[in-house]
Amino acid sequence: MNEMNPNEIQNDGLRVDARRRYGRNNVGVRCAHPNLRDNQDFTCNVVSSKPKTVWLAILAMGCIGLLSFVAGGERETEVHAMSLTLTSASFHHNADIPARYTCDGDDVSPSLSWTGVPAGAKSLVLIVDDPDAPDPKAPKMTWVHWVLYNIPPGTTSLSEGVAAKDLPKGTLEGVNDWKRTGYGGPCPPVGRHRYFHKLYALDTALPDLGRPTKAKLEKAIHGHILAQTELIGGYQRKR
Repeated sequence: MNEMNPNEIQNDGLRVDARRRYGRNNVGVRCAHPNLRDNQDFTCNVVSSKPKTVWLAILAMGCIGLLSFVAGGERETEVHAMSLTLTSASFHHNADIPARYTCDGDDVSPSLSWTGVPAGAKSLVLIVDDPDAPDPKAPKMTWVHWVLYNIPPGTTSLSEGVAAKDLPKGTLEGVNDWKRTGYGGPCPPVGRHRYFHKLYALDTALPDLGRPTKAKLEKAIHGHILAQTELIGGYQRKR
């Protein structure tokens, strides 16, 4: 059995160095973990005449417990940051979009709902596009169907067929690839296309960009995204 170095203890990725400091009865412990930005120092007084190694080991293990708590808290924060979720009562993720929401039906927007907006979000952005245009077997471009920005962060849904006048207060519109604002439903010329409904939570409210294209809006939100998610639906026209 290997003998443990009394000055170093490792556990679950945490490294702790325990060294005697400040004289006979004062011991310092230095803790390090890759999730901590800076090393942290802890000191305590040893009041026993027992061998220092025992006390150093106890101090080091206490430091491990503290670091585990901190690292666990950071992991929990990371999970929360990734918990933004977008759903629709109109269709399921990766399922077909009903014809009602396409050029073959009423061409109205599907209902959308979301949860998990980060606490620090100042606005939301919604972009709907089709990366399979014109032919999913040989795509050449991404066709943009809907562009919204500065959606208030407290908003949790958009109703089916929402009109511009009924958008959440403060929401601004960009232009789609029909060169108009508002929603334009799926209308693929050939094959089954995928339609990406992408929601972004930003750390800022954007200035009035006029009627931006998707490209201009994506440039504006660069570096401000706190969280993002997507909902994908498919559609193929019946011939």
